Amino acid sequence: MTQIFVLNSTFGLMTAVAAIDSGAIAPTDGPRILLTVNAAMVPEATPSLEDIPHLAALLQRFDRVESVGALVAPVLPTQWEPGPEDLAVVERLLRRVWGIGSDRVQLFLQSPQVPPARTMAALFASAELTVVGDGLMTYAPLRVTLPNPTLSRTIGVVYADIVPGVEPFVLAERGIARHPVPVDRLQVVVDEVAADVVDPELARLAQDPAPTVLVLGQYLASLGLVSASEEHAMQAEMVERARAWHPARIVFKPHPSAPPALSDAVVERAREHDLDVVVYEGDVPAEIVAQRLGVTAVVAGFSTALPTLRALTGTPIASVGNAELLARFDPYENSNRMPVTIVDALTRDDSPATPLPDLVATTAYTMQPRLMRHLRPLAVRTIAAMSPAERARYIGERRLTELRLPGASSGVATRVRFAPGTVSRIEQARLLARGARRRATRAWKELKGR
Repeated sequence: MTQIFVLNSTFGLMTAVAAIDSGAIAPTDGPRILLTVNAAMVPEATPSLEDIPHLAALLQRFDRVESVGALVAPVLPTQWEPGPEDLAVVERLLRRVWGIGSDRVQLFLQSPQVPPARTMAALFASAELTVVGDGLMTYAPLRVTLPNPTLSRTIGVVYADIVPGVEPFVLAERGIARHPVPVDRLQVVVDEVAADVVDPELARLAQDPAPTVLVLGQYLASLGLVSASEEHAMQAEMVERARAWHPARIVFKPHPSAPPALSDAVVERAREHDLDVVVYEGDVPAEIVAQRLGVTAVVAGFSTALPTLRALTGTPIASVGNAELLARFDPYENSNRMPVTIVDALTRDDSPATPLPDLVATTAYTMQPRLMRHLRPLAVRTIAAMSPAERARYIGERRLTELRLPGASSGVATRVRFAPGTVSRIEQARLLARGARRRATRAWKELKGR
């Protein structure tokens, strides 16, 4: 049995390796092949997994490491989709190059809904599939429905258990087995990566014993979630949140694609409060930076690093801007809604009364009500028990009305029903019936020759 892993992030790689080490991914008597995916918009400016020195020890878990980018160039990995007539030929070529002949194949895919993971599922059409968790995204249902031939072969979801007590809802509608990777096994892998980090700047920062808060940038403007000016203000607000822990120093780790202005916002606000501030632009994962510096807290938007550090080491965390993001996601089922909901619930000063597992399940239902219809009874009970403010924050009146859930106001229902460019279900049915009667009348007249 050959196991092929298609992974696109450091967190995905650490999750897969921890799953292998812990037995969540079963041993195999055949080779393990890792296909790395550089999904950056400008791959030339971002190192791929096989090019990051401190990940070298993790790559040794695999018998062969290939870059999908190098394999399919000049086509980008995220655009690689051979036509149906070429799939069998490409599969034979890959089997020959990798020396796996006619071996049975197991696929372990991060982001199975998009190329190149989706492409690999199509190429190896008889392979069993396991989804490798993609951080907090794993807790949300997929926005894209996978083809039935793919779903019928999917046997499991492997994920890092960074939100204890909460199960992910990716492919939950299929009843697919969940295989959580315990956080202590993930910590072993994080420590292994940390031991191989050679970064003089990080080492210098770690020598300073000053109480430090780590601030993380995400560059949300590039996702179209906020404007550049709004993100500038959010980054400055993170410094204000950081002051709750009385730090002497702020270390800011910006997103690799973020413009310098975002770093400037953090630096300016920190200096206004007479705080030392350092911008760290290295490629070491935030989880390792935080542990190496011994930070007193971490502040971000909705980075997966927040719940990960909270679960691994109990590091205090805080977030900025999530209530505003929840209110403006369009479409409602935006894949970031679940990460934002989880981080918001974990970091609010006034923690919501709703238990987090119920809030996550309710959010999954409201994001994908058809796929998650089995969750409706729980969602109805959960929303009925929420305060009006909680409903407005996590669900929104329009969605409550669209799904006929507790708390929808009649005023909103009227606006939704008669909003410009929309037609209510009752009106749709009436128009369909009228059209059917007219067509039947015309057909009868033609039969009668009138």
